[in-house]
Amino acid sequence: MRQQPPEISIIIPCYNEEGSLRALASAITSAMDPLRIPYEVVITDDGSTDNSWTLLKEMAASDPRFRVQRFNSNCGESAASWAGMMAAHGRYIITLDADLQNDPRDVPKFLEALRRYDCVCGTRVETRGKGDNFIRIISSRIANWVRNKLSDENVSDAGCTYRAFKRECLARIKFFKGAHRFLPTLIKMERFSVTEIPVTNNPRFAGQSHYGVWNRLFKSFADLLAVRWMKKRMIRYEIVEKIN
Repeated sequence: MRQQPPEISIIIPCYNEEGSLRALASAITSAMDPLRIPYEVVITDDGSTDNSWTLLKEMAASDPRFRVQRFNSNCGESAASWAGMMAAHGRYIITLDADLQNDPRDVPKFLEALRRYDCVCGTRVETRGKGDNFIRIISSRIANWVRNKLSDENVSDAGCTYRAFKRECLARIKFFKGAHRFLPTLIKMERFSVTEIPVTNNPRFAGQSHYGVWNRLFKSFADLLAVRWMKKRMIRYEIVEKIN
């Protein structure tokens, strides 16, 4: 039986998440199947050193909607996210983490918001206390304040990579290391509409977080300055009349 082309592509970067992957697959299918919308799940293994790749191959073998690929070495979340987006076939793209802190049951809220906006970003401002410890909450708030201040933005939770957007939003974006943190700004720069919706923030299902104060703020500071420079130097024009 020929599979329908996917309407939705769910993009997931994965690094050493062997403890979460089976539960992740179950959570996605449980949330998506009742919607009766053709979808695919594209997972990029970012050079995991645990059993993640073996599990991913098993997932792909048991369900053709799961498409998996593997880097030859660890290249970072931005690279894994971008590789997944470039492999996607869907009209709409949804990005989420592999650790199950992002809840697939929030997908209908994203799809509803996509009727009015080009890009929809999840925000955990109201729910962070349910899934994160004090250090992660404070470091996230500091990082968001600094990012917004320097990039002239008003994104309440730039660290949340649970997002949905139309495929055309990516057409002219030039991705770089760390770009996943600034994707809403990059999309806005291309004149697409962006909004935020509250999302669930579950406790981490298994394993350890790969993020802390260092890579939430200090490590991304150079990327932030690059985005600030891009916004100020971007060429903008509007043709009001054209002959021939």
